[in-house]
Amino acid sequence: MFDRDRWVEIFETIQKNKLRTVLSGFTVALGIFIFVILYGLGNGLKNTFQQFFLDDAENVLFVRPGRTSIPYKGYKSGRRIEFDNADIVDIKENFDDYIEYITPRIFSSVTATYKTESENYSNISVGPDHQYIEKTIMMYGRYINQQDLMNKEKYAVVGRLVALDLFGQLNNVVGHYIDLNGFTYKIIGVFQDSGGDNVERTIYTPYTTQQLLNKSTDKISMFAVTFRQELGHAGSIKFENDLRKFLKEKKNISPRDPRGLWINNLADQLRQNQRFASVLQTIVSVVGIGTLMAGIIGISNIMVFVVKERTKELGIRKALGASPRSVIAMVLQESILITTFSGYIGLFLGILTLSSMGDRLDEYFITNPYINLNTALFATVVLIVCGGIAGYIPAKRAASIKPIVALRNG
Repeated sequence: MFDRDRWVEIFETIQKNKLRTVLSGFTVALGIFIFVILYGLGNGLKNTFQQFFLDDAENVLFVRPGRTSIPYKGYKSGRRIEFDNADIVDIKENFDDYIEYITPRIFSSVTATYKTESENYSNISVGPDHQYIEKTIMMYGRYINQQDLMNKEKYAVVGRLVALDLFGQLNNVVGHYIDLNGFTYKIIGVFQDSGGDNVERTIYTPYTTQQLLNKSTDKISMFAVTFRQELGHAGSIKFENDLRKFLKEKKNISPRDPRGLWINNLADQLRQNQRFASVLQTIVSVVGIGTLMAGIIGISNIMVFVVKERTKELGIRKALGASPRSVIAMVLQESILITTFSGYIGLFLGILTLSSMGDRLDEYFITNPYINLNTALFATVVLIVCGGIAGYIPAKRAASIKPIVALRNG
């Protein structure tokens, strides 16, 4: 039931004790504000990890040749290992139960020219599976297909920023021809990629075409292969070990040689990074919760002081016939009012601060910091409830004191 006189009295008490009210409210607002900021920064760290490590398929192995460091089977150390098309065929045949996608990669730098526009870009010559391994999103046209490989077509799939650099647009690029290091290529697609500007300034071409231009060689720089998701983390480690053993035997690399072959298992790396990100989030959350606890303790201390300060007043009220319940309700309402109003001010300022950060913290590996509204509201409600409890305990103690004792102690 709404009691107008009680609310008028509460506001009058607040107005008479402005400093006390401000201190109580500031403690609450600061606690929520710091919690929102810390939790949001923790989410920003997780966003950065996802951006860096989830751009490619997470079940991928990148396999690169190296130089041997141990003599083996009559071969000297320092021998340069090379991959070729036959290696891809052999891997498909021997690991069919593991493999989902596989593609060669041949890296080069090209000068791309269209009319008067000319820029330098990375050129990666690949197969059709590369689209799924890199999670490439086609905006216009299509990606390289198997027919392009068989015919060794001079086709190019250009990144979004390549199209903007050379053509100044995106939707009327497919079908045009560009010059790549003196060879004419037809653009068959424009792609975008969450990997950032460097990836979107890349040009993809068929690897068989690049091999033809490289004096009809069948060599490849490296290859990427994805394993079936159902294998899980343990299966990916087994696949990595079996693949390493197979390639070392085929290329005559010592089993003890750590430098002849490099395999980067993104699933293993991703798992470690996710654990690290979770630990960071936990640490930040604990600090945030600690801040809330500090706010709760601060409110409790202030409310104990408030009730003690008003002990004489409460004694007079009881002497005039006020029930213990009404005394408790009055103190409780004041505590909840201050806590609620201040809590939502802190919540609003925290969310506003996170929203205004934008990309200013990118250099500190914090991307798009945010807090889920439900989480922020829950934390605020917890603080409000605790503020009510902080007011209830000393108010109940004061309400249980006999009026004569309260008047004497006051």
